[in-house]
Amino acid sequence: MSSRFHATSLALLLSLPAAAALLPAPLLHAQPGSHVPVVETDRIQVGSATIQVDFADGPLDLPRQAVLARIATAASAVATYFGRFPVSSARVLVIPVAGSHGVVQGTTWGDMHGFPGFTRIRLGEHTTAAELAADWTITHELTHMAFPSMPEDQHWIEEGLATYIEPVSRVMIGDLTAPKIWHDIVRDMPQGEPAPGDEGLDRKHTWGRTYWGGAMFCLVADVEIRQQTHNRLGLQDAQRAIVAAGGTIDHNWDLPQALAIGDKATNTHVLTELYAQWKDTPVQYDLPALWSRLGIVSSPGGVEFSGSAPLADVRDAITKPRGAPVVATVVPPSH
Repeated sequence: MSSRFHATSLALLLSLPAAAALLPAPLLHAQPGSHVPVVETDRIQVGSATIQVDFADGPLDLPRQAVLARIATAASAVATYFGRFPVSSARVLVIPVAGSHGVVQGTTWGDMHGFPGFTRIRLGEHTTAAELAADWTITHELTHMAFPSMPEDQHWIEEGLATYIEPVSRVMIGDLTAPKIWHDIVRDMPQGEPAPGDEGLDRKHTWGRTYWGGAMFCLVADVEIRQQTHNRLGLQDAQRAIVAAGGTIDHNWDLPQALAIGDKATNTHVLTELYAQWKDTPVQYDLPALWSRLGIVSSPGGVEFSGSAPLADVRDAITKPRGAPVVATVVPPSH
């Protein structure tokens, strides 16, 4: 059984950098509710993969079908990015939280109770349709299933990938717009820069470095892979290869093993070399210069795109879907 799990709290990820911290100890030691009473079980089909969705007892203002539809949208985004849903079967447990709004917290485990991937979602009783439609946590959590469990020092790559891929995959299925996610990336990515006393991603495990430092690694790798392959391939190709090789959450790997598979798929050394540079050195990356090269220009209304920027085609390719989106379908209950 994998010992790795991923816990994401909305309040935590919206914290300011100065106040951000690692997850509190009680949450870190939380265990999945294997004995939580279930009042309804549904299934979502994503290609050949099946997601079992269990609803724990508790009040929800929204109908359960609305929650199911949102989980299906998240599953579709993940499957579209990776070409298929990363594991053959998964379980999502939805636990209502009395008096709250939105997705309060998500946690994902590997190899749990017969499922390669298991996600627990704590959903506020008074969540509105608009709040659910804007949710990113479910997609973030399901993305965790598409990477092997890492040693503690490399937790940043797991969170960084989920932080980076979640919005990109949602653009691919039309759930978000490209200007919206680039605005958010430009706003939030600086939180991943090393602060004084930093010793590299493997050594500094603060909230900012774990989530946004990891996401910065992914973005820089994506851009560099696309530059070296003349925009034919990107991080998406590396990640698909890792999943195809069995690199999913229910397996424990070390990071060099996963990165080597990704590099082989793109016929580059980008991931391995970038990791060697960033793992134990506080690399300061020039983000404003990157935004300029990508043609992302901040404006009063968000961001605007420059088509004449040197890497404008790379920017567009990052969020461009390959073929039709993978559709996730809620399976009608059998009678």
